[in-house]
Amino acid sequence: MKVKSSLKSLKARHRDCRVVRRKGRVYVINKTDPRYKAKQG
Repeated sequence: MKVKSSLKSLKARHRDCRVVRRKGRVYVINKTDPRYKAKQG
């Protein structure tokens, strides 16, 4: 999982990416292609 300062750019890499907030952290999740997972915070 990548740790990034800006997740907006990662969201644009794949059309199935979702930005999700969990427990004060921001995650990019992608069910079809898990290599795009990222977190912030």
